[in-house]
Amino acid sequence: MSTLPLSNDLDENYDRFIVEALETGCVWGLCNEEGWAVCPSEASPNRDVMPFWSQPEFAEVLCDDEWQDYEVTAVSTEEFLEEWLTGLHDDEVLVGVNWNENLEGDEIEPLDLLEDFDGELE
Repeated sequence: MSTLPLSNDLDENYDRFIVEALETGCVWGLCNEEGWAVCPSEASPNRDVMPFWSQPEFAEVLCDDEWQDYEVTAVSTEEFLEEWLTGLHDDEVLVGVNWNENLEGDEIEPLDLLEDFDGELE
């Protein structure tokens, strides 16, 4: 599978996240000894967003500046769907999906993302 760069079309990047996560069996986040990378939501005041990517190269681009001490870390798609999304929902944390190098991308409710994965699996 070739790794084409993320597009400027955020909807396309979102769809690609779901398809590629199912194809490869994992998603990628940024983690360090203190935990997973999060940042304040631009869409929902007083909420955080935890970004994930469908390819490690997409996450690697963001390992600089304030995230320079983070490492790209895989989470199995099965674990992401069965545990992470409900946990993020319980913690009221949004999911950032396939953000580009400018941190532009969708911020979605975890259960909405889970529903979209279920739709793709049907």
